[in-house]
Amino acid sequence: MSLRIVVTVKYVPDATGDRHFADDLTVDRDDVDGLLSELDEYAVEQALQIAEDADDAEVTVLTVGPEDAKDALRKALSMGADKAIHVEDDDLHGTDAIGTSLVLARAIEKAGYDVVISGMASTDGTMGVVPALVAERLGVPQVTLLSEVCVEDGVVKGRRDGDAASERLEASLPAVVSVTDQSGEARYPSFKGIMAAKKKPVESWDLSDLDIEAEEVGLDGAFTKVEAVAERPARTAGTIVKDEGEGGKQLAEFLAGQKFI
Repeated sequence: MSLRIVVTVKYVPDATGDRHFADDLTVDRDDVDGLLSELDEYAVEQALQIAEDADDAEVTVLTVGPEDAKDALRKALSMGADKAIHVEDDDLHGTDAIGTSLVLARAIEKAGYDVVISGMASTDGTMGVVPALVAERLGVPQVTLLSEVCVEDGVVKGRRDGDAASERLEASLPAVVSVTDQSGEARYPSFKGIMAAKKKPVESWDLSDLDIEAEEVGLDGAFTKVEAVAERPARTAGTIVKDEGEGGKQLAEFLAGQKFI
């Protein structure tokens, strides 16, 4: 039986772009270019490596987002994933992490899975809680923040590195896994992979396909809410210390005044 690997990925605003909030205090995604979250590329890479080591495996990439989120799916497909699922619905606008985990879990169940692989966090929200929330909703074990992962004989195994020690973890399939940016450099899509991605299937689902009511997601269904935002203060000119024999003293006084020393 084929090993079914589902990789959850996210389409995020480019961190190098000039990002703003919309009138409803959600990120204005129309005002900045988007891309596949860099941390999710590591999840795609580990899924592909597991598939390559298996006798028979299929890698499906799954995302929840607007029309442009298909760009994130195409990037993952060009890396080598077999097919993609895009959950898109206008009522998803403003959905928080808890609502997103509901949508992902329903989509994963509908798609069928043995192991779910996620990045350690998204590069926009950086919460890192969605893999655990998805595992809870699916009712399966979670093995998170792994820097090394493999699947053998129906068991997922990995290494989690901490500040003072590393630990070996394992869980019976089905299970949810998240990997860190130390798990291995993600491959670059080849020209052949980019061309092949154009022919790979991308299914589109909405909330009705997943038996989710609009009230369960979106801004109205969110458990968290942004109350107010403010522009980051403009950078001010720094203090210049001219060394005319007293430079060291002036520098020390400045650092002491800022309570750095």
